[in-house]
Amino acid sequence: MHNKKLTISPAWVFRTDTDELFEPVLFRLLESIRDTGKLTVAAAAAGISYRHAWNLLNRGADILGLPLVIMRKGHGSQLSALGEKLLWAEHRVKARLGPQIDSMAAELNDQIQQLLSGAHPTLRLHASHGYAVALLPEFSEQININLQYRNPEEALSALNRGECDVASFHLPTCPRLARQIISHYQHHLDDDNHRLIRFVIRREGLMMRKGEHDNIRTLHDLSASGLSFVSRDRHSGTRILLNLLLKQQGLAEDSINRTFQPEFTHTAIAAFVASGMAEIGFGVQAAAEQFNLNFIEMASEHYMLIYRQDRMPPATLRYLTTLLQSPTLVDRITGVSGYEPDRPGEITTFDALTAGTT
Repeated sequence: MHNKKLTISPAWVFRTDTDELFEPVLFRLLESIRDTGKLTVAAAAAGISYRHAWNLLNRGADILGLPLVIMRKGHGSQLSALGEKLLWAEHRVKARLGPQIDSMAAELNDQIQQLLSGAHPTLRLHASHGYAVALLPEFSEQININLQYRNPEEALSALNRGECDVASFHLPTCPRLARQIISHYQHHLDDDNHRLIRFVIRREGLMMRKGEHDNIRTLHDLSASGLSFVSRDRHSGTRILLNLLLKQQGLAEDSINRTFQPEFTHTAIAAFVASGMAEIGFGVQAAAEQFNLNFIEMASEHYMLIYRQDRMPPATLRYLTTLLQSPTLVDRITGVSGYEPDRPGEITTFDALTAGTT
């Protein structure tokens, strides 16, 4: 199989209304200044000279009318309020667009793969955004995995229409909540053709900036606080899970102070909170850790793969289950915060997963 996969990396191009250009390296410089507090070190980390770095900062200040960095003799350098805003804006854009860009790269690599003589088969996987499922293309050697990020409704619809071979499906480890999730998607699961492949357990919960809102420990605390809360989009599995948790606690969906802007990935939620644009978010622990946020677990989920027995070739199924059991993949997953292997590769049913007390 052709193993030179292409990736797509976005680069910001800032222009003013008079066509003045900001170089993309400015953001690497700002990030390094934030992390090191020293312009000399930051310039080296960004791969530019000290003079170039100094000119970039001065030019930005001239164009915007405010400094990007505050430098005081004997105290090093730190980002100004404007510098922080610019840097967090870049983080939010990357978090928001990253999965879509990865999906576009997967489509491109799939098209290239199809043109190669003797190309290995492609497994089309439509999945909810997650830190473990993103590893599968990296570890797959015999089959090209075309990973497209989709919400559960879209993924299940595509699976039933034959537009993908495998989809993701996540169920709370609490059997009663799991049955409610299954009921929500029952119109996609109305025959006995679907089977589940176990993969990982992930933890979801509240995330907030460290040192703030230490009194928030429960959903009741969140509801009573009136703190601004950034939500996932209404079709996401995480949004549906949160709504069920609120209902379980006797709280209405509108009892929390949601911001107008929904986000489409766990990473984007965490970036939104870390940048100060909302005070609380809800998502996976790995995203909270990525942005150095506090995390309070509210639920755990089985994150699995789902396929149709009538369309899955036995050889492909064997390869996929073997891949999920790969020791190197399992080792990588154990290093991701809030994720743990969940009998990976084991084929099961909805009834088996939801057996338990009510």
